[in-house]
Amino acid sequence: MRLPKFEYCTPQTIAEAVKVMADVGPDAQFVAGGTDLYPNMKRRQQTPKTVISVMRLKELNQILGDGTSGLHIGASVTLTEVCENETIKRAYPVVAQAARTISTPILRNMGTIGGNLLLDTRCNYYDQNFEWRKGINFCLKKDGDVCWVAPGSSKCWAVQSSDLVPVMVAIGAKLRFTSTLGDRLVHAAALYNDDGIEYLRKRPDELLVSIELPPTNGWRASYQKLRRRGAFDFPVLGVAAYVKQDRNAVSEARVVLGGIAPSPIEIKEAATALVGKPLNNHQIQAAAEAAYIKARPLDNTDFVYQWRKQMARQYTIKALSQLVED
Repeated sequence: MRLPKFEYCTPQTIAEAVKVMADVGPDAQFVAGGTDLYPNMKRRQQTPKTVISVMRLKELNQILGDGTSGLHIGASVTLTEVCENETIKRAYPVVAQAARTISTPILRNMGTIGGNLLLDTRCNYYDQNFEWRKGINFCLKKDGDVCWVAPGSSKCWAVQSSDLVPVMVAIGAKLRFTSTLGDRLVHAAALYNDDGIEYLRKRPDELLVSIELPPTNGWRASYQKLRRRGAFDFPVLGVAAYVKQDRNAVSEARVVLGGIAPSPIEIKEAATALVGKPLNNHQIQAAAEAAYIKARPLDNTDFVYQWRKQMARQYTIKALSQLVED
């Protein structure tokens, strides 16, 4: 598979990058590492006429802060840097842990934290080459009018398959965007939309500049990932757990599921099972049961979907039990 023809721009500043995007319009797209965009272009899932590289912009390649008052991570910081940065490993080990599960070392050298947070949704009927998709008359997400996962549905059910998205939602991170219209700071939980096509509440002209992590202040978080192989594969279930304790009781909690729907799913019932109580096996089992009840994976990724639903319980137990061990 070959890339289609396109114009490649390398702006020197953020202001220049967003101006090029504003001038070119919907036929342009930003790119950093390109580990998601370029394969999609080869499969003709995305066909921008102009590609604007932001990989070398200085402001997008910085990690600033010490964790006590928060941390600023530029959107073009590579996943390898996220895994190896000492401040992230010390203050935000869950971010380094989740980043380390993404793809392979070679691809982590190119892929960026911003790219993983804006990852295109995935589906067995969508992530195929052009000829394969043409053979089934395409799908609702691209060039067709039927969602082959749920043919009677008017909604696309392609799955959010980022490892870092449920983590960022769980820990309360914010994402900073910019355009020629100005800056915008968005809570991670508010960015993702439950639709496989319109999966981001983001304008096409906006550039993701940075990820702002909140001060640690004693909270802890963990991430567990289900996939067929121990490396390379996308998650078919991801569980991010966040807990803050006050003395012997949980004062705040979040459990977020990824890899089973077009957007991450925060299980509020799981948090209710934990808050105000000690983090013990009984409460963990109750939270895991709540996650199992709310998990509704579809048959558009690897493994049997009923089994993936069962695993929502087990992987929630693993994520919360890790926090007890820590």
